[in-house]
Amino acid sequence: MIYCDNAATTKMSRAAIDAMLPYFDTIYANPSSLHSAGQVAHEGLSEARETVADILGADFKEIYFTSGGSEADNQAILSAAAIGERKGKKHIISSAIEHHAVLHTLDRLRDRGFNITLLDAHEDGIVRIDELEKAIRPDTALVTVMYANNEIGTIQPIREIGCICREKGVIFHTDAVQAVGHIDVDVDRDNIDMLSLSAHKFHGPKGAGVLYAKKGIPLTNLIEGGAQERGKRAGTENLPAIAGMAAALKEAAENLDKNIPKITRMRDKLIEHLLEIPHTVLNGDIKNRLPGNINVCFEGIEGESLLLLLSRAGICASSGSACTSGALDPSHVLLAIGRPHEIAHGSLRLSLSEANTMDEVEIMATEISKVVEYLRGMSPVWRDLMEGKRSYVIQ
Repeated sequence: MIYCDNAATTKMSRAAIDAMLPYFDTIYANPSSLHSAGQVAHEGLSEARETVADILGADFKEIYFTSGGSEADNQAILSAAAIGERKGKKHIISSAIEHHAVLHTLDRLRDRGFNITLLDAHEDGIVRIDELEKAIRPDTALVTVMYANNEIGTIQPIREIGCICREKGVIFHTDAVQAVGHIDVDVDRDNIDMLSLSAHKFHGPKGAGVLYAKKGIPLTNLIEGGAQERGKRAGTENLPAIAGMAAALKEAAENLDKNIPKITRMRDKLIEHLLEIPHTVLNGDIKNRLPGNINVCFEGIEGESLLLLLSRAGICASSGSACTSGALDPSHVLLAIGRPHEIAHGSLRLSLSEANTMDEVEIMATEISKVVEYLRGMSPVWRDLMEGKRSYVIQ
């Protein structure tokens, strides 16, 4: 089997598993307990918080553990909205290609009377700084733009966006779920006020995430109860998962310099092979993208059939976000960058990790080409295109 769906989830690293095991067995006390066993657990929690903070360039008091990226996105956006509402500011700026954890939260705020501006991501999948600056108003409470897109992999000009927000006095949040652990992220250097991440995207366990919130930003509670996470996220901390997350993040950060060039070379070679297939287009900027992301559309086929046949050939891929993999509608991201419905339906996302090899890249290129040719041979749409009854959209 060739696993190439790392944007959906990653295999847990040995470092993460080893870090978790003691908290299932010998260090099992509640980290909020005052007895000695509880204090040992609390030390583990504090060490994990320090590790995450150091890697992000944050203070440990700015790190809040959550159940994952979606919860962190929700809490960040709703907190900034509450701050703005108290000041009479009810305008939020985001982009049209955000994850649904962001977009659906914005829909909820729109129902509460907030005005939402979604910036165009253009055909290359990148928002424009001048358009962002023009969109900021006196009543803008928040700018939330993802660090890197989960479908097409494009990396946004985060540092510049953060700089403008600082100048305008607007809170800046970024969904960095796909970025952290894969590229260098520093909240201070990048002028970030709030950031969300999720452990299972960088070889940590599922069900663990982080919300970074800069000092001075009061958070709105999503979960009420105990005083955990300095009173901002009730519920006994999932210490095994948190320890695994910290270990996985540390390992990922230490190996960035080695892994980024390796994965980028595989990415570029696979893109080169796939674009040799006639009437195929790459989605997102060819260079300004995550090291492991490849997203293409093949004209004349359906993505679902492509995935099923690739799975039969031993290749695990996806057509977009894992959170919407059961949906029949085409990707909102592909539609937002201008792909027509019939083209967006024929998308394929491949997301590589350091565990993949160049030999696997060659196998994937061969098998994908075979499957595309097979599906086109069965397609009445492709036959019409070949016979000139329809015009090609992808030249």
